[in-house]
Amino acid sequence: MIEFYCSDSKETEKVGRAIGIAAGEGDVICLGGDLGAGKTTLSRGIALAKGVNESEITSPTFAIMNVYQGSKTEIRHFDLYRLDRADELEDIGFAEYVGGTGLTIIEWADLFWEEMPEEYLQVDLANFGSGRKVTLVPHGGYYEMLCGKVEEIVNFRD
Repeated sequence: MIEFYCSDSKETEKVGRAIGIAAGEGDVICLGGDLGAGKTTLSRGIALAKGVNESEITSPTFAIMNVYQGSKTEIRHFDLYRLDRADELEDIGFAEYVGGTGLTIIEWADLFWEEMPEEYLQVDLANFGSGRKVTLVPHGGYYEMLCGKVEEIVNFRD
């Protein structure tokens, strides 16, 4: 587990960029935490690091999923906030899109932890004082290594 304190949205996006730089094809990034704690900001940082045009990046709250084409990979960006039941994930074809080729970002994954893949990077965001705390929790050996890379990138850019 690795924690970062972000005093503002720029720092939250910076952690997202570090995750995007470190993440590879087929990775699954699951975001959870407080409303307004920066899940979409962190997602934007990931997508920007993968070469997605900033004007294309929006929260998929009403669409449930947005697909972005980065310079080298496709990004599937889910927002599960509006879903009430796990069977709704099946209705949207969730399992068909998660993992595999491309990169998957899932906002509000904490509503459905039991439906997430066996291995993934859990990112918890919490409002903390005047900023936010971002906690990376790896699920699987690969994601432990990924956390180490993210920490190196963030510390290098400080």
